Amino acid sequence: MRFDIVTLFPQIFPGYLGESLLAKAIERELVEVHLHNLRDWSTSKHHKVDAPPFGGGPGMLIQVEPVVECIEAVQALSEEEGELLLLTPQGETLKQGVVSSLSENRRMILLCGRYEGFDQRVIDILQPREISLGDFILNGGEVAAMAVVDSVIRLIPGVLGDERSSAEDSFSDEALLEFPQYTRPREYRGREVPDVLLSGNHAEIAAWRAAQRQSRTAERRSDLL
Repeated sequence: MRFDIVTLFPQIFPGYLGESLLAKAIERELVEVHLHNLRDWSTSKHHKVDAPPFGGGPGMLIQVEPVVECIEAVQALSEEEGELLLLTPQGETLKQGVVSSLSENRRMILLCGRYEGFDQRVIDILQPREISLGDFILNGGEVAAMAVVDSVIRLIPGVLGDERSSAEDSFSDEALLEFPQYTRPREYRGREVPDVLLSGNHAEIAAWRAAQRQSRTAERRSDLL
C-alpha cells in the first residue's frame, strides 16, 4: 500500500516512520510512505498558503489554489490515483469498520489540515473522504494521519508477525473489546493467572475469552452491545 501525506510540517514524520512495525513494513516493501510539503505549491514569495477568512473571524484558512494543485500533482505521481482523505474533526469517526474499508485501497492520499481549516472550495472541488479521530480538536491533521496509517497497516497481509493479532484486537469481531491477557510470571503480588489459561484445553480457553469479551464490553462500552 502507498500512502502520500500532504502536510505543512513534514519534519514531524521521520521519527514515526523509522520505528517499529511501520519501519519494518517499509523496509520489506509492503508499505510506501511519501511526504509532500504543501508549501512547495505556494506562489507566495514567503511560501505562505494561508489567508484571513472573508467575512472576518479568528485565525487563518488554508487557501484553495495550493491545495488543489498539490493534490492533483500528487495524484499524478502514480498510476493508482488512490482515495483522498481529509483529516478533520468534522469527518466520520475512525472506527475499525472504517479502517477495514480503507485497507482495501492500494493507495491513499492524506491531507493534513492546520490553522482554522481549509477554504470550503478544497472540499467542493476535490471531494475527499473526511475522517475524524473523534469529538475533539488537534493542532493539525498530522497525528490523525499517523493514526490512519498505523491502524490500516495492521490489516495489510504480512505486516504483523501473527495475523491472528489483528483478528483478536478490540472492535475486530462484532465490535467487542479484547479479552484480558497474561504472561509470565504465573503469580505476582498475590494476583494469579486464571487457571483456565494454564489448562491446555483450547475449547475452554476460547469459551473463557469469548465470555470475557462480552463482560468487558458490557462493563466498559455498553454502547457497543
